[in-house]
Amino acid sequence: MGKIAVYAGSFCPFTKGHEDIVSRAVPLFDRLVIAVGHNFLKKDAFSVEQRLQWIQTLYASNPSVEVTAYTGLTIDLCRKLGARYLVRGLRSSQDFLKEEELALVNRRIAPEVETLFLLASDRWRPVSSSMVRELWSLGADYTPFVSYKLPDFRL
Repeated sequence: MGKIAVYAGSFCPFTKGHEDIVSRAVPLFDRLVIAVGHNFLKKDAFSVEQRLQWIQTLYASNPSVEVTAYTGLTIDLCRKLGARYLVRGLRSSQDFLKEEELALVNRRIAPEVETLFLLASDRWRPVSSSMVRELWSLGADYTPFVSYKLPDFRL
């Protein structure tokens, strides 16, 4: 079975900042599962299927990376997969405060799953999915921040 970690998020879209976290997490584990979450409270710009396809294409040649979709609690997915680690990327102190609270709740629910924080590399620290979506929706050049072409924007 080995060391399994989950890197979960909406990844709408999956940015080069996310890729940076994956590239740094992969050597730490035998298997890294990138889990694309669907939050029914959010209106996503891209379908879960489209996000899965983009990420699967990026990691098709890496056998230690798996990509899946899920709904519900991330910690429940960790248990289902036998993952003992949850990887979270941090870009700012605000991210840390939010992620710290979540990690404490997860530890209460599933003490067997450890949350590991990886700081975003300086180059990708200002990049967020929402920033990329805004550039994309305004017809601006988003390509320095993602490794694939987003569909043409339509209202």
